[in-house]
Amino acid sequence: MQIKEFLLKLHLCKGIGCHGETKFWKWWQHNYPKEQTCVLKPDQLIKFVSTQNRKQFLADFSSEKLRINVTRHWHQTKILAICDPEYPIQLKESYLPPIILFYEGELAFLRLPLLGMVGARLANQYGESSLTALMPTVVTQNIAVISGLAAGIDTMAHKSTLRRGGYTIGVIGTGLNRYYPKQNEALQKYMAIHQLILSEYPLDAGPQRYHFVERNRIIAGLCETLCVVQAKQHSGSLITANLALQNNQNVIAIPGRIDDILSVGCNELIAAGAKPVLNSQHIIEEVSVRFS
Repeated sequence: MQIKEFLLKLHLCKGIGCHGETKFWKWWQHNYPKEQTCVLKPDQLIKFVSTQNRKQFLADFSSEKLRINVTRHWHQTKILAICDPEYPIQLKESYLPPIILFYEGELAFLRLPLLGMVGARLANQYGESSLTALMPTVVTQNIAVISGLAAGIDTMAHKSTLRRGGYTIGVIGTGLNRYYPKQNEALQKYMAIHQLILSEYPLDAGPQRYHFVERNRIIAGLCETLCVVQAKQHSGSLITANLALQNNQNVIAIPGRIDDILSVGCNELIAAGAKPVLNSQHIIEEVSVRFS
């Protein structure tokens, strides 16, 4: 079996998870860096699976159900594997890089300077007005904006980029044929044709809480610079920011009022050393520095 198809099978198999997949890939690269085929048996893979999941993994790896699922995705989806030359270097070097990404749209966008934008799902008018003021100049620099197609700042970031004719990438926490939140179905379908949608999850996979935590690491791994627009003190946006810092990415934040609960996270990031964003040029400078 070609290594790419084998990675797909491993990814779709129950029990191994992203930690086990990463362990396998590191081991494979160390031992077989130039090998293009893989014929490993389940008992040779069990060391990459946690003890409590080994029974499930062994049962699923050799099942007819998994074979059908692999065939379905191999023929019905576009697949970017970690072994592909198009796979972004910065993502490959990040924390727990996904071995498989399913995608729709223009993969070439990943070669552009990449700006991650994250923030509160219950964003207010200040978040929207900030993006309205900042994005027109940013998109003229051919900077692609990455976000998670969630409610709030994510949606605002995608839409404000599109309104100005820019490039935007959505990293979602469901299968490519699912839409969450439901009100973003039209936006996701449009981006799937004209922009780029990425997902680690197979077709039909619905939204799960842990999906969005895992999704955040992909946003943090892809972007050269991450901008936090609005965030509470303890939020997923700050988790993404911490992951970006672990990946040695730039983290910047839009400051807000000291009595606004949605600005506490951003203001604390700035107090800890993140660059405050006061105008579009502050964003452009950080992306250009990272991309140069």
